[in-house]
Amino acid sequence: MSDLPAACLRVQAAAETAGLAIRIVVRAEATRTAEEAAAACGCGVAQIVKSLVFVGKQSGKPWLLLVSGANRVDEKGAARHLGEPLKRPDAAFVRELTGYAIGGIPPIGHPIDIATCIDPDLMGFPTVWAAAGTPNAVFEVDPRALAATTKATLMPMA
Repeated sequence: MSDLPAACLRVQAAAETAGLAIRIVVRAEATRTAEEAAAACGCGVAQIVKSLVFVGKQSGKPWLLLVSGANRVDEKGAARHLGEPLKRPDAAFVRELTGYAIGGIPPIGHPIDIATCIDPDLMGFPTVWAAAGTPNAVFEVDPRALAATTKATLMPMA
């Protein structure tokens, strides 16, 4: 029996189903922000995966953007890439869509498949760290394996 919180167990199960080998680490300190996560994981901010949810302004289609912690999403560039402007939904929508609260949204383990784009800047690292379902749980993963598992397309974010 695992001591992991239920949200982390969903992430672990999704990883196992996808054949993605991860080990979830629950930290004593918060990992809610990229800066907090980097400090807790002992890595640079750029090595942190921010899982950000956006929706298309016209279509309402949800998008999961996996962004390097060092970058901010260039929303105009993303709109050109995706074919429509994006907007940030509220926290209730994000939780309903992903099953997780903001600050702990993992890149995997959602109740539905969400179209996903990944920041090419993450590909420069042998491993990156992502949220694992709670604001203090993370996992380390090869960014190429993460991109393959999420069926993410590369999209410059900054």
